[in-house]
Amino acid sequence: MERIIGYCGLVCSECPALVATLANDMAALEQVAAQWREAYNAPEITADSVACNGCTVEGRHCGHWIECQIRICGEERGVANCAHCADYACERLTGFFAQVPDAQVVLDKVRASL
Repeated sequence: MERIIGYCGLVCSECPALVATLANDMAALEQVAAQWREAYNAPEITADSVACNGCTVEGRHCGHWIECQIRICGEERGVANCAHCADYACERLTGFFAQVPDAQVVLDKVRASL
């Protein structure tokens, strides 16, 4: 599978929700949902709400997709991901990096290659 990097630097193609979605594996999607319900203390998460083809492509998107401000900004700016943005490492993105430092590593590598 081709590597898919989200606007924020998460590697979508390594996400168990995307892998299960592409395999049309409902049992695996339920397993992801159960893990995320516990990890994020979010009892409303269901297998349907984690099904996702990746935020930068058309298709199904996880429940958070609709409200993700990083994705919304990236789409409005027309960038492949935030590494391509003239305002790279804006306040919104650095706040996310504080929670998910691996995403910054991914985007820093992309940006260095531009």
